Amino acid sequence: MKYRMNRPSVALSASVVLGAALLTACGNSGSSSVGSDGKTTVSVGVSGNVFDLSIRLAEENGYFAKQNIKIKYVTLTAATGTSALQSGSVQFLNSSPTSYLAGLSKGLPELSVATNGGGNPLGIVVSTKFAKKHSLTADSPADVVAKALADSTAGASSANTKAEAGIFLTSHGIDPTALKWVSLPSPAADKAALTKDEVDWFITSEPIPLQVQHEGDGVVVADPVKVPEWSSSQAGYGQVVVVKQAYAKSNSATVKGFAAAVQQATAYLGAHPADDAKVLAAARKTLPGMPDDVLSAAVGQVAWPATAKQDDAGWKKTVTFVKDGIGAVPDAKVSSADWTNKYLP
Repeated sequence: MKYRMNRPSVALSASVVLGAALLTACGNSGSSSVGSDGKTTVSVGVSGNVFDLSIRLAEENGYFAKQNIKIKYVTLTAATGTSALQSGSVQFLNSSPTSYLAGLSKGLPELSVATNGGGNPLGIVVSTKFAKKHSLTADSPADVVAKALADSTAGASSANTKAEAGIFLTSHGIDPTALKWVSLPSPAADKAALTKDEVDWFITSEPIPLQVQHEGDGVVVADPVKVPEWSSSQAGYGQVVVVKQAYAKSNSATVKGFAAAVQQATAYLGAHPADDAKVLAAARKTLPGMPDDVLSAAVGQVAWPATAKQDDAGWKKTVTFVKDGIGAVPDAKVSSADWTNKYLP
């Protein structure tokens, strides 16, 4: 495929976890430690997806070291990221706008200090059996793909990705509610359901769809290149670096250094091809076990910004997408007090 864009079970209920986060938010700004070498070690919440690459590259290229910062990674999920930030388990959270806006809607004192990736790096992957039956290839036009999916069994492991599949289908005159949907617990379960013929296709974030294609078990028939509705320019979506308001006030120099390093990394990603040696080296650590062609393709689906600066127009577009486009946070809203560029170079 060609990409032209350069650049576990939880015992507590969600309400209890959020309640704990709210209580913690009142009196703990989080903590970071300074070692004998004078470098500050901070914990960063990551999700194990391609958007984490900018942070990993910043470490691998020495950008954090130049800011006297050391990184400790904590892998979190969409359900646990906000709570970890509010409890002080992590000082920085690489967050989706959906999770960030959901936290704001609950009154959590969060602050977005940088944007470090744009778009929705998603993939719709059909089984090889379904592809053969409908004569679908990776190069099939979007309208042909949508028409083929009209009478199918679809898999999704999150309401958000299901909604984004619906945006694609609706844009081509296909009613997503007419399909048979199978709700699956995880992206790994998506893959298993496809190989067992329990679903004809599924949608999830990269690199799993591309991995399925690489292994010969499916064909990626829709991605951000083919579906402009998922692009950064139309959806205003991507990834943001979030901290607690209190942490930013108390640790201004650290936040400035972190934001500067991330911006330098995203600029590098935007200026170099996806198969650049340094990009691939960092990608291998970000997404271990993935073949290089899968990594390069996934990296190429993200719009890496030359600057991490945010603006009102971008946030307005993002809120519209999250609130009305995918219906993820019905009361989503953001004010100028919730994000800032003051920590960027």
